[in-house]
Amino acid sequence: MDPRDTLGRPLRDLRISVTDRCNFRCGYCMPREVFGSDYAFLSRAEHLTYEEITRVATVAAGLGVNKLRLTGGEPLLRRDLPTLIGMLDGVDGVDDLTLTTNGVFLPKQAQSLADAGLRRITVSLDSIDPEAFGSMTDTDHAPEDVLAGIDAAAEAGLAPIKVNAVVQRGLNDHLVLDLAERFRGTGIQVRFIEFMDVGTTNGWALERVVPSAELVAAISDRWPLEPVEPTVRGETARRWRYTDGSGEVGFISSVTEPFCADCTRLRLSAEGKLYTCLFGSTGLDLRGPLRDGATDEDLVDLIAGLWESRADRYSEERAEGTAGWDRVEMSYIGG
Repeated sequence: MDPRDTLGRPLRDLRISVTDRCNFRCGYCMPREVFGSDYAFLSRAEHLTYEEITRVATVAAGLGVNKLRLTGGEPLLRRDLPTLIGMLDGVDGVDDLTLTTNGVFLPKQAQSLADAGLRRITVSLDSIDPEAFGSMTDTDHAPEDVLAGIDAAAEAGLAPIKVNAVVQRGLNDHLVLDLAERFRGTGIQVRFIEFMDVGTTNGWALERVVPSAELVAAISDRWPLEPVEPTVRGETARRWRYTDGSGEVGFISSVTEPFCADCTRLRLSAEGKLYTCLFGSTGLDLRGPLRDGATDEDLVDLIAGLWESRADRYSEERAEGTAGWDRVEMSYIGG
């Protein structure tokens, strides 16, 4: 079965949040003034079990999903995560199993993740400047802690490694060249992400968005770039290569260059709700049916039905009229 949504988009990617908790308090995702010490995170019983997650992934693979990405919160906070990776590695039809992390736990976990079947990894790193890093992540960790995690991932064979950097005007936009230079020639691709209005708590404002075109121009002025054609439908990043052969950089431009028309992603929250858009407001509950004895056929009907009714294209519609929409927080469903 290969369901298509109302705009003809197939289902190919499932992003799985394994926890709503994180050890960072990045302002664009989990600002401390909202997610403070008294914030009510999900209890252990509210999280999907690894068996439940694997069952959803297996059904989704039967509907065309061939890529699984584990997210959070910070996924490496979930206990015994290699166990889940080993289970997901056995799902027929999945040929890409990856994970997004802030990287600070990788020195201790990278090898066990790779041994369990994880194939590659994406690490969030908004700046290698200590002051900017601290301001954006609101954590006691330093950029060196994340860089050590990236080194550990490389040693474990989790490649290709990608580095995600959210760029905000006045915070780290003046440091983009430093980050690009740090990874030029290493085989690691930096992906610069426009600051997005995910959720309703991150203080998003259009004037804080740095258009990707501006970044392409700035980097190309220093090290000439040329565009790279997409290799698969649904790629979120526009890729550019250095003309001197020193690798690639990517740009995720949800605000200035929406890519809704090619979106093939479905998101599963840690508590078992399915969202058809990063900017969605409500999700379809699967935890209830899973725990109430739903058959695989029931799950197929639920997931396929949700996808076939999908008409999301928030980034194309983004305007004053969408400003008041309720949107799920990024920490619930990953990026």
